[in-house]
Parts: sequence; C-alpha cells; structure tokens
Amino acid sequence: MEEEEFSIRVKVADRYYPLRIARKDEEMVRKAAQGINEKLMQYEKRYADMDSQDFLAMALLQYGVKLIDCEKNADMSSFLEDVREINKELEEYLSID
Repeated sequence: MEEEEFSIRVKVADRYYPLRIARKDEEMVRKAAQGINEKLMQYEKRYADMDSQDFLAMALLQYGVKLIDCEKNADMSSFLEDVREINKELEEYLSID
C-alpha cells in the first residue's frame, strides 16, 4: 500500500515553501524547519552585519557537519555490532569441551 502524501507549507527564513510529503514525515519536516529558523535567529543576534544568505549558509554548514558525524557514528555502530557478533561466536566456540 502506497503511503498517502499531502501538501504542507513550511516557513524557512521568512519564506513559505509548499511541500508534498508523506503524513508520517510531517512532524520531522516541521521540526527541521523550526530548528533551521532557530539557528538563523541565533546567527542574526550574533552577527548583525551579515545578511540572511550568510546565515543560511552558516546553518547549512553546521547541519552538514552534524549529518556527516551522524553517518560516521552510524557506520561505527554497524561495525561494533559485527564485532560483538563475532565475539559471541568465538566465546561459544571456545566454551565447547
């Protein structure tokens, strides 16, 4: 069964963007937009002499770094799970009399 999509509008950097998304993704998309807007406001307070494009670029860079870090950690967790499984098999093999 295909997932139902619907239209929403999200506001990012004082502009509204229409999106068609799966219902299950609505909360995630709205939280992402809220997080971006909060980050932009932090930059606006800190750097009054820059424009919104600079704030967007800085926020995008920060989220990009977080994404790469999460991907790296996800890859590591898969590796650790494999090591645990091998360790378990070795323990079982060595415990055989």
